[in-house]
Order: sequence, then structure tokens, then C-alpha cells
Amino acid sequence: MRDFGRSDDPRVQAQLDRLAALSVPQGRLGLETIRELLERLGDPHKKLPPVFHVAGTNGKGSVCAFLRAMLEADGKKVHMTTSPHLVHYNERIRVAGELISDKRLAELLDEVLNAGEDLAPSFFEVTIAAAFTEFARVPADACIVEVGVGGRFDATNVLEQPAACGIAALGIDHERFLLAPEKNVPQDPMARIAFEKAGIAKSGVPLVTLEYDAPLQLEMFWAAARSNSPLASLGEDWQVRVSQSALHYSDALGALDLPLPTMSGAHQALNSALAVAMIRHQSAVTVSAEALAQGIHGSHWPARLQRLASGPVTSAREVWLDGGHNASAGAALAKHFRGRELHLILGMLDVKDPAALVEPLSASIESITAVPVPGHDHHAASAFAPDALSAPSVIAAVASLPDDGLPVLIAGSLYLAGEVLQLNNQVPN
Repeated sequence: MRDFGRSDDPRVQAQLDRLAALSVPQGRLGLETIRELLERLGDPHKKLPPVFHVAGTNGKGSVCAFLRAMLEADGKKVHMTTSPHLVHYNERIRVAGELISDKRLAELLDEVLNAGEDLAPSFFEVTIAAAFTEFARVPADACIVEVGVGGRFDATNVLEQPAACGIAALGIDHERFLLAPEKNVPQDPMARIAFEKAGIAKSGVPLVTLEYDAPLQLEMFWAAARSNSPLASLGEDWQVRVSQSALHYSDALGALDLPLPTMSGAHQALNSALAVAMIRHQSAVTVSAEALAQGIHGSHWPARLQRLASGPVTSAREVWLDGGHNASAGAALAKHFRGRELHLILGMLDVKDPAALVEPLSASIESITAVPVPGHDHHAASAFAPDALSAPSVIAAVASLPDDGLPVLIAGSLYLAGEVLQLNNQVPN
């Protein structure tokens, strides 16, 4: 399964097979296991360069990409750990700007898995322990850490004193974990999501957020108050206005006129602004205004409204790829394609809601073709619409479409997105 990845290097594959055997024990919540594992490895999470810790439902990966591009444009060496990977597991661990090598990855996973053999750690706990272990060994100027799921009980939340914490867009996702019944937590689903995400707040560390509806904003306020974290909210502590030609940002330090992101989607303007705000509301790492602008213009994040290059998948058509699978992603896609008809190719895990993408895009859909998500249980065509078609693969689905000049959107799963990138010879590097 793509969760764990495959590798042409037998040393890496041996460790990925060990990873694939791991699971989260039923009912286990908390950070005790990851803390014990890290202690055995020398507490690497306490020896990292300044950390930017990013949570959210949608957009947190893009925020991480903007942060990395801005920091590197300023000449900084940057570690980064994100999830999931699209094609190769190595994508999860970027060391001083470079994807971790197969040789070092095999050694590292072996070390971590051996250290925690009796702890029954999860796949993600091992991954984060491996990333932090390597980041503590290799010098760098900054570190970017993306939350996996939620925030409060996420393995990354062992971080004790990040430079800044950021919360991207919020929405309903991972309900089984984030909305599990619990005492003394918000009962409203969206408020509970905000509560879980804001669980990364730390005493004295800026908590930088977007502007949310009143109940969610209140949760951010209470999270900051509980943790003694200075809150920096869009609309209150920093401002952004998007014109046709620029991103106009301002805060207590002054105003900046920045370029619009080259990443597609109107939502990327807010994601880039959040990255700017995170940098400007902390003092551990300095970044010039010129580097902020270069980072916004030069940032790229695969499978997020990515227009595919000419290749085996596209058949010379205009084909877009997005890993979105929830209602927030559906709304962003609908906004991008508003006023245009399109052919929708969907592959979606059977635990996801088909309506999350189909309903927001309904005004644009000319046809729907369902495809498998390799290695995963997925929805059949009938789940998307009574007249939805099916195809055995993405390449077959594109080939079956009429030659009518309409764009094609492939969406519904990051696992499917990784398969598409590999098929189209656009493997992330």
C-alpha cells in the first residue's frame, strides 16, 4: 500500500516492510509512546534548530512549502518533515534541503525501529522519531514540521518550544479520530476540530492563525489563553488584501507588497500570507522581505491544483491534479473552476464522503469517471452519481473522454495523486 511505500533499494524496502507491520493499538491516545521512543534516541526533538510547527485541515502542506521556499530564498538550510508522501517515503524527510538518501533512510529506520521494538509504536511515530533524529544530527538554520492528524495528540506535538505555531484552514476530516467521544472537550464538531488543531499551542510561542468563524475563533482564543501563547490572528494582528497583481500584507512591523503565488488556486494567497505571518511573528529566524517575495513566487507543492505536464497521463489535454478529498477541498476546487465545464476523474477511499467533491463542483461537471485507488478500498462509480462511468485506470479514463477541449480534473485521494505523478513521470524531488 502507498501508505508505506515501495522502494527499488532492498535496504529501504526491508525497513518499509517493518513499518508496514505497525499499527496503532485500539484506543491508544497520548504522547507517552513517542516520548519514550525519543528518549531512547537521545531526545532529538530537544536539539532541533528553530521549528515552525504547522497544523490545519487543508493547506498546511502548502504553508510548509511556502515557509521552506522563503527560508531557502534567504540562504537558510532547512529541514522539513511532511506527510503523506506521494510516491516515495523519502519525501517525508527533507534534510538541509535535500530528500533523505536511500542509504541513510535505511540506516535511520533500522535504528528507530530497533529502539522501539517493545513499545509497539505507530507508523507515524516511527516516522517522526526518524525525522527528528536526523534533523538533530545534521546542522541547519530552521526546521519545518507538519502535523499529521489533529494536533493535540499528534506525534509531532512533543515539540516543546517551537519558534512559531501556525493553524491553516479548518474543516471536517478524520472524524473517526478527531471527533471521538471524550469528556471536557467541545461538542460542536467544528469547534472540536479547532480545539484539536490548536492543541499545538505552547507557552510563550506565537500561535499564528487565519480568520475563522466566531465559534472557531473563540477556540483559538481559549487555546492561546490556556497555553499562555501569544495569539496572532488574521484580521486582528495581521492583515492581508489580495488584488489582481499583488498580495498586500501588513502587521505591527509594517506593510509589504508581495507577489501573488504561482501555485494555482485563490486559497494559496492566504496560505502564503500565513507563512509570512509565522515568520514575522517570531524572532528566532530573520528573513528579508525580498526572500519572502521570492519564496511566494517560487514555491511549489505537488498534487495541489497542479497542472500536469505533457506525458503518458495527459494525452496532450489540459489535466489538473489535486489530492483533495473533503468538503473544504471541494469548495476550493469549485472556486478555481467556477464558470468552466470539466471532466472529473475521481478515485476516493470508501471511508470518505463522495459528496464532498461532487456537490461543490456540480455546476462545472460535464462527466464523472470513477477509477480505483491502487492498494486501497475505494468507492464505485455509483457512489458519485447515477450516470457516473468507471475505468480501470487513470490513463484509461483520460483516453475514454471525448475530444471536446474541456479540462480534466483528477481528484479524490493523495494516494491516487501519487500514482498519477508516477505514471506521468513527475515524481516529486
